[in-house]
Amino acid sequence: MSKFETLKSIRKAGVVAVVRGNSEENSYRTAKACIEGGVTAIELAFTSPNADVTIKRLNEEYAGNNDVVIGAGTVLDEATARMAIVSGARFVVSPSFNENTAKECNLYAVPYMPGCFSPTEIQSALTYGADVVKIFPGSIAGKGIISEIHGPFPYVNVMPSGGVSLGNMHEWFASGAYVVGVGGGLVGPAKNDDYKAVLHNAQAFHNEFQSIIYANSAVTRKVPVKA
Repeated sequence: MSKFETLKSIRKAGVVAVVRGNSEENSYRTAKACIEGGVTAIELAFTSPNADVTIKRLNEEYAGNNDVVIGAGTVLDEATARMAIVSGARFVVSPSFNENTAKECNLYAVPYMPGCFSPTEIQSALTYGADVVKIFPGSIAGKGIISEIHGPFPYVNVMPSGGVSLGNMHEWFASGAYVVGVGGGLVGPAKNDDYKAVLHNAQAFHNEFQSIIYANSAVTRKVPVKA
């Protein structure tokens, strides 16, 4: 899968599940539940035990399915980025921007999504080739930050993460989000090994995103075309 195809699949998924498991099996089963529920973009945090093994396992299981995109999260340095990429991670997410991590991802044509919170950080991330800027934590930044960012950086793809819920997801997209990252509100029940609840949550998030897409396309169709 090329870099362009990866970004296309992530955009199509709409929701990136942030999986931070308490064991290798917990991470795997949580990710599986998300995928089966329709949330097919997975950010497997490197705070999870043996995250690289889980990424490889999921990639092997879903090989050939371009709708399923397995990436790595909480990548703080180039060594971890390299480990994630070798394991098959299709994209790399960080809570903050790191130059060497950006270079490593660019070297292997893997989308890099660093966490940013200021215009300076966003400009640095874009300068080093970041494909998507993660606004983190979104709960503190607020939805209005996206339109403010798009003032000086109209071309930047923004992924809010932290503070996105089933109830407010449509507001984030209305504000200009490229894709959203969702953690506890989606995968929280996995802490108690309740993977059925995770699957139901994933279905709800997937259905909500589909309704947002449908609503947006309906509005587009109603726009009159000038002669």
